[in-house]
Amino acid sequence: MRSKSTTSVISPENERTASAPNQSDAAPVTKPGARVSAGKRLLWGGAFVITASLSATVGATVAMVSPLPTALQAWNVSGELAAEGNGFDAPEPKNTAIPAIFEYKIERPVNILVMGLDQVPDADDGSEEAFAGNTDTMILMRFDPTDNSVRMLSIPRDTQVTIRNVGTTKINAANAHGGAALSMDVVGKTLNGVTIDRYVRVTNDAFRRLVDLVGGVEVFVPKPMRYTDRTQGLEIDLQKGWQVLDGDKAEQFSRFRMDEYGDIGRVQRQQVLLQALRERLQAPSLLPRLPKVVQTMINYVDTDMSLEEILALVNFGMQLDREEVKMVLLPGRFSEEFEFEGISYWIMSHQGRDRVMQDFFDVSPGYAMGDRSLQGVRIALQNATNNPAIVEDAARYLQEQGFRNVFYSRNRASRLLRRSEIIVQQGNTAAATAIQDAMGFGVIQADSTGDLASEITIRVGSDWFDVLSKLSKQQEQETTGG
Repeated sequence: MRSKSTTSVISPENERTASAPNQSDAAPVTKPGARVSAGKRLLWGGAFVITASLSATVGATVAMVSPLPTALQAWNVSGELAAEGNGFDAPEPKNTAIPAIFEYKIERPVNILVMGLDQVPDADDGSEEAFAGNTDTMILMRFDPTDNSVRMLSIPRDTQVTIRNVGTTKINAANAHGGAALSMDVVGKTLNGVTIDRYVRVTNDAFRRLVDLVGGVEVFVPKPMRYTDRTQGLEIDLQKGWQVLDGDKAEQFSRFRMDEYGDIGRVQRQQVLLQALRERLQAPSLLPRLPKVVQTMINYVDTDMSLEEILALVNFGMQLDREEVKMVLLPGRFSEEFEFEGISYWIMSHQGRDRVMQDFFDVSPGYAMGDRSLQGVRIALQNATNNPAIVEDAARYLQEQGFRNVFYSRNRASRLLRRSEIIVQQGNTAAATAIQDAMGFGVIQADSTGDLASEITIRVGSDWFDVLSKLSKQQEQETTGG
């Protein structure tokens, strides 16, 4: 792992001051007597920290990976901290490295740009050349101790930007032209001047190896996927249906672009894989493999985070619940066929960007954003039951509640659901909450895996039958005067 030293954005537990008033509430130190509870949370926390910085080709962000005591001991964490002489009070070496994790806290919200890089032919693993390619994936992550949450913004590689001395181009070219520094600068300027504190770059070989190390991931392939590109050495051949994908097949699933959704469909599949990896890494049977995962991924990661910051993020991850992780896609549209001389871009929606940056990253657009009427919010309905008429009933009910722009998605949900899911496709959490209140059921998910033509996608599950039953009883009572 290639790491640069920087000014730290975290502090040891015993150096917390009044300048971070929310810190003790957001990430309390687990006391020795709570060791059993801490152990249980290690699995989820570690799984999150590994997978939060994953996308389909990003692999493992080893700079945020080391949830196991054995892995930390293998890196001799206590000794390294003591030897660096960097102003941190290193924990005393002990039989377990878990206390070392709890020593470090995030002082304030931290934004990290995670980049998965295209393969550079003939470059050695871990070399400067291996990290000089175009960006295949970009995710801006916000770790926020004030509300104990993580928010992730997926930035499509085809997003149109202007780069100094380059001109109008796709955002994925920034790394090849100026490395991580230029990528951070371009992303920051594109997203309303958001501050980016750290970066993580991972070569795309990492993902394939990671999936194999964890024994594969289970995903639903929505349709047959076949494509060959001999110049990239890419051959995709996947069948439709639920299946466990090995590393090679998972990479095929993530890189497929030959459909009407192009790069945006690929971004959605990356999020599906991220969720599948998170679920896989939560399996207790995987715990013994995590140290090997860490050691294997080291050569594929470049970061400017210090070891202390790594420990702080691991600690932060252990305090998280799954519901506190939000994902969203940068709102926008596909360019028209001849709009830019045949070059295909993702044209960012400035209004959508402003809403996402304000709601997810606390960055004001510099003007007062008016309250938009919820009547015009585009709502797509997907059937997640065996009853073909259920979405018609749901659409009728939503329209009665004042939501006028409701349509049926061409794609069914990939699985049957007991609880309906309200997918925040473009970051409009206010609309999702209003829909949840109006319908009286459903769980909100901010992960941008819904219908691309929508702002909100509702996967209507069998809990809708409960709503219909209640409505029927109410109508009966009104009719009988009871």
